[in-house]
Parts: sequence; C-alpha cells; structure tokens
Amino acid sequence: MLNEFFRKVTLFSQMTDDQLDLVANITQRKQYTPSTVLFRENEPGNAFYIVYSGSVKIFTTHNGEEKILSVLKAGESFGELSLIDGKNRSASAATLETSILISLSAANFLDLLRNHFDINLSILRELCQRLRDTNQHVNDLTFLDARTRILKNLIQMANKYGTREGTTILIRMVLNYDELCQMSNVQKPVLMQVLRDFQEKKILTMGMGDMRLDLSKLRQ
Repeated sequence: MLNEFFRKVTLFSQMTDDQLDLVANITQRKQYTPSTVLFRENEPGNAFYIVYSGSVKIFTTHNGEEKILSVLKAGESFGELSLIDGKNRSASAATLETSILISLSAANFLDLLRNHFDINLSILRELCQRLRDTNQHVNDLTFLDARTRILKNLIQMANKYGTREGTTILIRMVLNYDELCQMSNVQKPVLMQVLRDFQEKKILTMGMGDMRLDLSKLRQ
C-alpha cells in the first residue's frame, strides 16, 4: 500500500518496485494531531517529510507575527533544504489538521540522494519551483492590491483542496481567517470586508468548515 502511495509522489515516481521497497523500509509513518509543530525555524534539520494525509503549513515568525509561506497536501514533501546544505531550518512546519506524515532520517535521506539520480533531479525541480513561487509571491506583494491577493489565494485553495461541481468549487477550509490573512498579507478587517463583498455578489458562499466558489459569478 505504501508503494502505491510513493508512485504518486513526484520524488519517487521513476523508481522500480525494488527501490520503492527500499524506501518503504527506511521510512516511518506517524499520525499527528492538529497544530503539532514538526520543527521550528533555525533548528538543526534531522528529517525529511512527506504528507501522507492531512495538510501542513510552512511558516516563518518575525516579532511574534506569523507568515505562512505555503500549505502542503498529500503527496507533497518538505524539510529537505537544511539536510542538503547542512544549515538550520529556514522556516517552521506545523500540521493544520489531523495528519499522517512519512519521515526519513537525515542519514537515510542523504543515502537516497547519493544512490538515486532521479530523486536528485526531482528535488532540484522542486526547489526551482519553490524559487519561482517565491518570486511570484514577491511580485504579488509589489503589484497586486489586497482584494486581488485574497482572490488569488482562494483560487489556489480551490485548485488544491476543491471539488468541482459544475461551475461551483467546494473548498475544504484548512486555514482559519488569521491564516488566510497571513497568506494574503492583509489585515483581518480587510479580509472580512472582501469576503463579505464576495458573498454579497454570490461569488462565495460560506459554510461550516468549507466554502463554495461560483466560477460563473467570478467571471462576471
């Protein structure tokens, strides 16, 4: 069963059955409760993680204020950067909900890199994508207004966590309002005003633990 999951993970998608068996034997799988801090910024790195189920936020903290950098879902990985360059963690990681994570120790992770070129290439591609995402985020903060940033983050959540029903996307809420503010870099009153405006225009319908995004209204 674990091998079937690994086949859907970009890092391991090119590996043979024997290689996947090897990976399965050196990993650990563990369930975590919501809001469990997996590691903190500036700590030494000692493990690499893959989200098996649930979701994880990657964030930084400055002067007591938290800034979410990304939200990861099943099949996505994190924690490799400090293992590769030997420096401390560049960000913190915490579960957003009950989550099952697969972990590899630093030693086992580095052994995989030494022995499997495909994994090295996949990680390079992942790091390149993160750099592109960072550049895009800086561009958004520079050129997009608050309303557009909020809408863009809602659409990204729809793409990651949404279920399409005709022209409507049902989005499972994994972030609370404070975390949505952090993602969009806006104050909470601004976020709430924009959400109210979207609701008045029937673009957004809020539910208990979810929201519905009406694409037909959004296009108008």
